[in-house]
Amino acid sequence: MATVTTQALAAVFRPSCAAKSRFLTGSSGKLHRELAIKPMASSSSTASFKVEAKKGEWLPGLASPGYLDGSLPGDNGFDPLGLAEDPENLRWYVQAELVNGRWAMLGVVGMLLPEVFTTIGIINVPKWYDAGKAEYFASSSTLFVIEFILFHYVEIRRWQDIKNPGSVNQDPIFKQYSLPPNEVGYPGGIFNPLNFAPTLEAKEKEIANGRLAMLAFLGFVVQHNITGKGPFDNLLQHLSDPWHNTIIQTLSGN
Repeated sequence: MATVTTQALAAVFRPSCAAKSRFLTGSSGKLHRELAIKPMASSSSTASFKVEAKKGEWLPGLASPGYLDGSLPGDNGFDPLGLAEDPENLRWYVQAELVNGRWAMLGVVGMLLPEVFTTIGIINVPKWYDAGKAEYFASSSTLFVIEFILFHYVEIRRWQDIKNPGSVNQDPIFKQYSLPPNEVGYPGGIFNPLNFAPTLEAKEKEIANGRLAMLAFLGFVVQHNITGKGPFDNLLQHLSDPWHNTIIQTLSGN
C-alpha cells in the first residue's frame, strides 16, 4: 500500500508543463516543474516524505536558464528578464551585485547602530535621515563634489580590473604597494585583514547577506517615508503596544 501511495504522490508532485515563457525562465525553452521526493525512514506503517526544491531554482518548479548553471555563488537561476544572457553582461552584473551588497551591509549598519546608540544614550549623533542637515567641516555641496571624485576614481579602477583582471593591482601613486593577483572581487591584501579564505561557502554567505542588506536598506527608507521614524524607533513603538502598533494600523493611518 505504501508503494502505491508513493507512486501516486510522485505522479502528483511531478507535473510537466510544455508552455514556453521567457519571462519566467530567462530563456526560451520549456517550463519544467519538478520536485524531488525522498521517502523517509519510519517505524510506523505510514510512509512519510521529504520534499526538496532543486538548487538553482529561484521558484520551485521553474527551470533555470542555460547560462545560469549554478556555478556562481548565490546562483538560484533568477533572471526573469534575461538580462545576463550575454556573458560579458553576466560578468559585470556579478561584480556589481557583490559591490552593491557590500555597500548595503555597511550602509545598514551605519544607519542602524547610531540610531540605537543615540536612543539608549551612549552617543548623541543625528539619526541617519537627519544626518544631511548637520554642520560639517565643509558645505554639503563641497562634500558631494569630493565624494563624487573619489568614488568616480575608485569605480573606474574597478571597471578596469573587471575588463582586464590584474591591470590595476599596483598603486599608481605609491608604487611599492600592490595587491596579490587574486580573483576579481576578492583582492585580498589590505582588503582582507583577517585573511579569510574566499571559499565557495564564504562567497555564498556574503552574497546572501548582501542581498538581505539591500532589501533592509530599501525597507528602512520606505519605513521612514511612511512613519517618519527609523527602524529602531519603530521597533520600540511596536513593543510598547504590540497589539495596536502594527503595520496594519500604520498603513490605515491610525
